[in-house]
Amino acid sequence: MADKDVILEKMKKNAEDSGHFLCPDEELLADLIDGLATNEDRYGYGACPCRISSGIKTYDSDIICPCEYRDADVDEFGMCFCALFVSKEVSEDPKKMAPVPERRPPEAQDAAMEARDNMERGEMPEEHEHFQAGTDSKGIPVWRCVVCGYLAARETPPPICPICKAKADRFERFSLG
Repeated sequence: MADKDVILEKMKKNAEDSGHFLCPDEELLADLIDGLATNEDRYGYGACPCRISSGIKTYDSDIICPCEYRDADVDEFGMCFCALFVSKEVSEDPKKMAPVPERRPPEAQDAAMEARDNMERGEMPEEHEHFQAGTDSKGIPVWRCVVCGYLAARETPPPICPICKAKADRFERFSLG
């Protein structure tokens, strides 16, 4: 069973390291941490508690908390999609909390749900077999940020580079061979 106190401390550290704050609404914060713990137990990773997860890490890698969309959401709206991470302004005035539109591309959501449906029918996606076996992610595209060199193995390039904050159009397919 995932330890909620450990998850909370990890999120506090991540917020501090990234210049963000945790949700100022203590009841909502507790619910979000509970959701992360539930997903950790359910899937083996802390998928965003406010999004539907496929249960296949390869397809959910963009929504593992803190998700790839967090920084852009906090910069633009003062909080991330689920409100776990907020700006200083929202932290100081919780009345500024408001819904944040979904940034996750519909095609990423659709691919994840299709893979989950296939698994439920007993058809294991190739990516899941590699993940389960603990081998490399053969067959999954690798994207390189042309600004800083960050590499990401996933179906589509990250919407924002977690290192230098370059947008998706600054990623190119990277050849491993």
